[in-house]
Amino acid sequence: MEVSIIKIGNSKGLRLSKTILKKYDIKDSVDLILEEDQIVIKPVSRTRQGWDKAFEKMSQNNEDHPLMDDVFEDEDFEEWK
Repeated sequence: MEVSIIKIGNSKGLRLSKTILKKYDIKDSVDLILEEDQIVIKPVSRTRQGWDKAFEKMSQNNEDHPLMDDVFEDEDFEEWK
């Protein structure tokens, strides 16, 4: 897809359509990857965004315990010797 470079103040940039922004869930920033002969624009992945608040809430609700034991009742440690 060919897009035009536009003037933005003293700089230049490119405009992404609403369709592209929505399709790739692009909000406020992108990763710009400079490769040998090309520039790759990737959406910023914020997979852990909000985890701090979620963990704090879990702690307040006393829900921050392991879901399973570290050692199972029927585990045989002899086989590891």
